[in-house]
Amino acid sequence: MKASLKHPSLTPFQEGSLPISDFLDKLRSRKNLSPNTVIAYRTDLVQFFSFLKKHLEISDFNRFDPERVTSVDVRLFMGSLIDRGVQQRSIARKLAAAKSFYRYLQEAGQIKSSVFSYITTPKFPRRVPGFLTEQQTEKLFNEVIPSQVSALHKPEQNVHLESFLVQRDRSILELLYCSGLRVSELIGLTMEFLDLDNGYVKLTGKGNKQRIVPVGMLAVEALKKYFEVRRNFFRISVGAGVGALEYVFVTRKGKKLYPMLVQRLTRKYLGSVTEQKQKNPHILRHSFATHLLNGGADLNSVSEMLGHSNLSTTEIYTHVTFERLKDVYRKAHPNA
Repeated sequence: MKASLKHPSLTPFQEGSLPISDFLDKLRSRKNLSPNTVIAYRTDLVQFFSFLKKHLEISDFNRFDPERVTSVDVRLFMGSLIDRGVQQRSIARKLAAAKSFYRYLQEAGQIKSSVFSYITTPKFPRRVPGFLTEQQTEKLFNEVIPSQVSALHKPEQNVHLESFLVQRDRSILELLYCSGLRVSELIGLTMEFLDLDNGYVKLTGKGNKQRIVPVGMLAVEALKKYFEVRRNFFRISVGAGVGALEYVFVTRKGKKLYPMLVQRLTRKYLGSVTEQKQKNPHILRHSFATHLLNGGADLNSVSEMLGHSNLSTTEIYTHVTFERLKDVYRKAHPNA
């Protein structure tokens, strides 16, 4: 009989008896994963072993042999997810988490073989990422953001604070679009790795992979203006200089930014230029890649600037550019 999958908090198991924490620590140090990704790994593993606890009637994980799990058990787990309406993409992610954990157990010598060697991950269509058109990005930087700057003259506002926030937000959006940064790279960027004189930024992405990416002229100008406003804001409003600030982008209290803040400001500005449901910072990264390819950049160069470890990851953007080419062909060729 098929066991039902419960939420991990409703079907607890002795997590400490499995080296999940050690596995997650190794992921952090080896792959430089974001905190949210690590949390997702843990959640997926808790779901998997909570299912096994009930399905295999495990009373004590201290005596549990991971090699006891069969391919049938894994398929029943997948069936439980399907019954709950979990999408294929999420199922594939949960299986990948369990497969990685079993690989870790193998490397640690705790098991000889992995059941996931015999499991085929379900296929799902690759989703073309959302992006802005070039006209939409022009509207964003030439109309939407300048309108925020012009509103600074209202007397009821704290002009120094508002100016700091607007210039910071503009430079964030410029850098996301001009250099294709991930959110984690943006909020973790320190002053020592930003070279405005030579127009580049040095980044450490996934897997601790380092890369150098050009910073466009408009982004350089926005950043210089932001640094000027930031210096005045902290000197006048806070009563302290900014010499000790480590990070490029900070809150009004001089602290490191956090992901939700970047998500909020992106939604705020993108809401005026696109009706796409998703208005997250990644749209600007996707726009960066798509516009480069539309402009004739080669795939290898774009892949390097994005920090992709596999060229196939970058190829998703060619679907976008190919659709554009087909549209041009249909409009221009007499026999189309």
